[in-house]
Amino acid sequence: MSADNKKKGKEGEDIANDFLLKKGYKIIGRNYRFGKGEIDIIAQTGELLVFVEVKSRKNDEFGRPEYAITQSKQKQIIRIAKAYLYENEIRNVQCRFDVVAISFEKKNNPNINHIENAFIEM
Repeated sequence: MSADNKKKGKEGEDIANDFLLKKGYKIIGRNYRFGKGEIDIIAQTGELLVFVEVKSRKNDEFGRPEYAITQSKQKQIIRIAKAYLYENEIRNVQCRFDVVAISFEKKNNPNINHIENAFIEM
């Protein structure tokens, strides 16, 4: 991944973080790593624990950012979420998987698409 792509990814995560805070979410953690994967944001809304994947793109030339979350990526996120719950001894809590997709087509006004319950455990 190029330095420019990493910078855009970090910028996208920061935008998503602020967006969720404005919606009333409590941010529990960011960039939780397990094995070779990562969950970008872990948040809480009410009693619900939300695992958030953030996808950013400069433009939609290669499709919308949310379309980049393949079935194998979903499985990876679910596996990492289970590890997070296990490591933190969290039980009996409802969880949800969200996606925040950010397109930077308009440089100073990125398009943000928050997809709640974007996928479920298979």
